[in-house]
Amino acid sequence: MGKLIEEFDAYRTKMNDRITETANTNIKRFFALDTTSYAEGALDVKTKEMLGLVASMVLRCDDCIKYHLGKCFEAGVKHDEMNEVFMIANLVGGSIVIPHYRRAVEYWDELNEVK
Repeated sequence: MGKLIEEFDAYRTKMNDRITETANTNIKRFFALDTTSYAEGALDVKTKEMLGLVASMVLRCDDCIKYHLGKCFEAGVKHDEMNEVFMIANLVGGSIVIPHYRRAVEYWDELNEVK
C-alpha cells in the first residue's frame, strides 16, 4: 500500500475512533446515516460512490475525495469510468476543482499500483 493511502487510512481510523469515544447520539446517527446511504439499493454501490466522488470534488473536500476514491477502487471502477467521473466533477465545479483533480489523480494512481 502506498504512503498516501497508509497515512490517510491511519489518520481517518484514529480520529474516527476518537470521535466515537465521546460522540453524542446525533453524531453517531449521522455517521450511521452516511454508512447506510452508500449501501446497495435502487442504485448500486459503485454508482453511489462515483456520485459521492463527484460531489466531494465539487465541494473541494480532499479527505472526502480520498475516501470515495478508495471506495470506487473497491467497487471496481475502471480507469475510463474514473476519467469520466473526473470530467463531470470539473465540468460542474469549474476550474477551482483542478487542484483537487490533480491530487485525486495522484491518489487514484497510487490505489492502482496496489493491483
